[in-house]
Amino acid sequence: MFKALLITKTDEAGYRCALTELEEAQLPAAGDVTVRVDWSTINYKDGLAITGQSPVVRSFPMVPGIDLAGTVTGSAHPRWKAGDRVILNGFGVGETHWGGLAQMARVKGDWLVPLPKGLSAREAMAIGTAGYTAMLCVMALQKHWAETGTAPGSGEVLVTGANGGVGSVAVALLAALGHTVVASTGRLAETDYLKGLGAAEVIDRATLGAPGKPLQKERWIGVVDSVGSHTLANACASTRYGGAVAACGLAQGMDLPASVAPFILRGVTLYGIDSVMAPIKRREAAWAALAQGLDRHKLAAMTTEIGLAAALDAGPQILAGQVRGRLVVNVNA
Repeated sequence: MFKALLITKTDEAGYRCALTELEEAQLPAAGDVTVRVDWSTINYKDGLAITGQSPVVRSFPMVPGIDLAGTVTGSAHPRWKAGDRVILNGFGVGETHWGGLAQMARVKGDWLVPLPKGLSAREAMAIGTAGYTAMLCVMALQKHWAETGTAPGSGEVLVTGANGGVGSVAVALLAALGHTVVASTGRLAETDYLKGLGAAEVIDRATLGAPGKPLQKERWIGVVDSVGSHTLANACASTRYGGAVAACGLAQGMDLPASVAPFILRGVTLYGIDSVMAPIKRREAAWAALAQGLDRHKLAAMTTEIGLAAALDAGPQILAGQVRGRLVVNVNA
C-alpha cells in the first residue's frame, strides 16, 4: 500500500481530490519503470489539477503531480535499473498518466532523466518544473545574446511573475550570470525577498498589466515572462532593438493583445518555451546547468516544505498567488 492524492470525477460526487491509500497493483500498466517517489512539488498546473479550476486532467481517476524525484525499484527499460536516482518533469504525468504526488509511480523510462551529481532529490523538486522551465528560458536568452553579441550587464532583463516559482528561479539564475534583473510582482511586500535573490529593482506588475501602446520606450535586452496577456504584450513593446522575450506562462491570460510592431520595427524575437515535451537532451542540459549554476542558499531561501496532505490546500493557494517561490512536497511525511 502507498499514499497518494487521487482525483476522481463522478456524476454523483463531482470533481474531488483526496488523500488516499492505493495498492501497487493499481499503478498504470502503461509504464516500464517503477519509482519509489521521495519528493514532489506543486506547480501552477498542479494547482489547476487539484482544484479542477481548469480541465488539465484528461482521464480519471488520476494522481496529480507533474514532477517527481525518486529511486527506481523495478525496470524493464534498458536505460534504467533498480537503485537509479531519477527525475521526471512533464510528458503528461498528472494529466493523462498518474503523476508524482504519491509515494509510488510507474512511468515510461523514456520520460526520465538522471538526477545530476551534486543535486539531492529534495533540491531537484525545490527546482521542479518551474525552475527547469526558468532554465529553459534563460538558455534561450543566452543563445540569443551569444548570437547578437549582447554581454551581461549591458542592459536590464525583466522577469515577470517574479514571486512565483519560474520567476524566483529566473531572477536567481540571471543575477548569477551578471545581468541587471528587474523583477515585476504584484506583491511589493516581497521586495526584500526578490532583492535577496539578486534583483536590482522591483516594480509593480500594474505597470505592465494593463493595455499599453504597441511600441513603447526601449528598456529590456531580454524578458522571462510567465504571465502572458497584456503583460507579455507590454514586455515585447518595451524590449530594446534586437532583444528577446522568452514566454512560458499564462497566469494573466492566454491571449496576446499585441501588434507586430516590436517584431518588424525593432527585430524583437519572441521565444515560446515548452517544458512538457522538450527533448531529453535539452532536459539533461537544463538540469546540468541548474546543478552547476543555481545558488543552493538562494534555492533554500525560495523553498517551503510541506507534506502530501498539505498539498490539497496548496493547490488553491498557488492559483491565488499566495505562494512565494517554490513548494517542495515530502510525500512520505
